Amino acid sequence: MEKIPMTPSGLKALNDELKQLKSVERPAIIRAISEAREHGDLSENAEYHSAKEKQSFIEGRIKELEGMISRAQVIDPRTLSGPIKFGATVVLVDEDDAEKTFMIVGEAEADIEKGLLNIKSPLARALIGKEEGDSVEVRTPGGSKDYEILSIRYE
Repeated sequence: MEKIPMTPSGLKALNDELKQLKSVERPAIIRAISEAREHGDLSENAEYHSAKEKQSFIEGRIKELEGMISRAQVIDPRTLSGPIKFGATVVLVDEDDAEKTFMIVGEAEADIEKGLLNIKSPLARALIGKEEGDSVEVRTPGGSKDYEILSIRYE
């Protein structure tokens, strides 16, 4: 089974979501299904079908989270240094002089809106192994873009 690289904060976020689903969402949906059953004929009961669909989603997400957590390989970025690798927080400037900061994280915790860059993304793959002052050209579906690495830190 393939290990999933993850930061300590990424593992905590997955555990928090799992706890929320098991202790709050699951009991709530069980109550909703029970209430919908009391309304009679299930074949035409939209509340019942909606609740069952939500229950299916919740149970699927619980299984997915449990699988990711069991395969997590937690890597603490504070123990790392040197060229860019998993866990690095990188400050880049693009050809338009726009500064961007990204932390390279595992697939399970990636969120580009929060600056958490998936290690499997084209930009992260181009950055791995590079050092401060290096330039990289990234080919993405939207075209090619050049970046200069301003700083690398592990926190």
